[in-house]
Amino acid sequence: MRRAGVAAALALVMAAWAGPAGAVPMAAGAGAVPRGPATPVARDPVSAGRAAGAVRPEPMTRAIVTLDDQVDPGTIREPGRDRRRAALERTLRAHASASQRDLLERVRSRRAQGLVSAVRPLWIVNAVAVTATPAVLAELAALPGVREVRPDRTIGAPRTEVSGAPAEPNLALVNAPALWSLGYRGRGVVVASLDTGVDVTHPDLASRYRGGVNSWYDPNGEHPGTPVDVNGHGTATMGIMVGGDAGGSAVGVAPDATWIAAKIFNDRGVATVSGIHLAMQWLLDPDGDPETADAPDVVNSSWEGTAGGCDREFRPDLVALRAAGTVPVFASGNQGPLPGSIRSPADNPEAFAVGAADAADTVAPFSGRGPSACAGATAPRLVAPGVDVRTTDLYGLYTVVSGTSLAAPHVAGALALLLGAYPGLDADRQEAALLHGAADLGAPGRDDDTGYGRLDVLAAYRWLATAPDFTVTAAPGTRTATTGGTAVYTVSVGAMNGFAGPVALSVSGLPPGATASWDPPVVTGSGTSRLTVSVPPGTAPGAHPLTISGGDGSTGHSAQVTLVVATGDFALSASPAALSVTRGASAVAVLSLPVSGGFTGNVTLAVTGLPAAATASLSPNPAGAPGTSRLTVRTTSATPRGTSTLRITGTSGPLTHGLTLPLTVR
Repeated sequence: MRRAGVAAALALVMAAWAGPAGAVPMAAGAGAVPRGPATPVARDPVSAGRAAGAVRPEPMTRAIVTLDDQVDPGTIREPGRDRRRAALERTLRAHASASQRDLLERVRSRRAQGLVSAVRPLWIVNAVAVTATPAVLAELAALPGVREVRPDRTIGAPRTEVSGAPAEPNLALVNAPALWSLGYRGRGVVVASLDTGVDVTHPDLASRYRGGVNSWYDPNGEHPGTPVDVNGHGTATMGIMVGGDAGGSAVGVAPDATWIAAKIFNDRGVATVSGIHLAMQWLLDPDGDPETADAPDVVNSSWEGTAGGCDREFRPDLVALRAAGTVPVFASGNQGPLPGSIRSPADNPEAFAVGAADAADTVAPFSGRGPSACAGATAPRLVAPGVDVRTTDLYGLYTVVSGTSLAAPHVAGALALLLGAYPGLDADRQEAALLHGAADLGAPGRDDDTGYGRLDVLAAYRWLATAPDFTVTAAPGTRTATTGGTAVYTVSVGAMNGFAGPVALSVSGLPPGATASWDPPVVTGSGTSRLTVSVPPGTAPGAHPLTISGGDGSTGHSAQVTLVVATGDFALSASPAALSVTRGASAVAVLSLPVSGGFTGNVTLAVTGLPAAATASLSPNPAGAPGTSRLTVRTTSATPRGTSTLRITGTSGPLTHGLTLPLTVR
């Protein structure tokens, strides 16, 4: 019966793609291929096709193959946004590299047979985008560890309504000029746009483009080198975020911020799900080097997906962005005014959905309303000016437009102003400032039309400057305990703006039978507490995300860590402890993998941080533990002299260990 279910679901995939090119509605869950049965189906699609008497090539279908084994980004708790982003990316890349190996090997073998025409790994969500025959997709769905195979759907670019009305004082309404007068105009902050592109030649945007090879991305491959926008939508939204006053009046909320962009919509105004995943993982590391701090501080997405229901397709991406310290700002969509008209992914819990209001603080009829169809989500969070807004247009021109697409970049620009004043804000603190500073509209309190009210960036800034609050952090992000043993975490409470209240600590997510003890259980003002988790004998091995919470009665904050229960563990060391090599030669280190607690298994090794024009190989990889692997670093005449820090990571299931190895090139 399950095999028949796979075939039927694949037929739905083909039906969705058999029509003419264009946008296909994103129905939540539509076309999903459940994990296949234990018994393989069509293990050799070539032979299966011949046996069936096929006389013509099977049509290819675009799909996304998602694996069961997923990283919880909330467990990455490195101090500082840049270090946290780097650690998050290294973890996601290493995890995907290890867990996708068998899947990619199968895909490559079918590609050699002409049954797969394209493959692109998606490490941000541990999935692989493939274009393959239905038989191959059924085969992949049946592989162990595959959660589902879904169609790589398309999304149409949003539209704005040109009204022709005179420009409204939208920037004054949200109090952006008041922040400018205090010296905060977004300097040093990078904002990113996922949209139709940006016209980099516009006089209000050209000088604000960050430039370089890490500031523009086109997953569709149409304009790989230079920012382009043939639609105008992305240029309009970017103008609201960072535009200047070249046209005679200021149009951007944060005019001293710089911008980067990913053109998720092609020149026909169509985006694919896989292309959006690729763009979101690009946001985490635009230059592909997790050791460089080039990720954007603010991300705006003025587009919408499904018309109804909760579509969680992009939720893992949004979780990763928030873990990296970035609030994913989304337009609430233009499907109002009925209740529940807000669209995904704006209605996901991790998104910050923004509705549209006019100059009189009246919600626009078209603005998407709550409640959200996604459990645990509040949408919209705020409203911002989105009716008759003057902004940048193609060819150096200006336009007056309406839509929630214009409301969202007001919030993104406001975040750039706040981050210019308080560079270290995490995502939760950024969001709290916006919500506490909102000008309440309508009945007191939050409502499904306006959220917490209309954006007021000056009030948000004042809240950050004066509101007593505290933070909760925990280290290390992952701790391993053998069955019958313990794991210890250090939980820190930090006070802000004179906070001096008692913070009661608790933990949830423990495996069955495990217990937790605190020393002390309450931290007053600021300080640390020692959390000891005791794991009883017989506990099943595995990874358990833990949520550590602190509350003072009216305010609560939390941190995430991971408890790995193992019947044993491995360690990682290198000999020698530092490498030195003449440019053009090679250096060798032996990586040792000692074990404890009876651990046996394979460890997948990865190396990052190599200098330019240098390569590394590991043999064997994966390596059995206990055991060793030989690391060979090869340099060339183009490798620069100097000292680099190699980072070596070993992963086995939920267990991960790492070390640093200095490399000096003479």
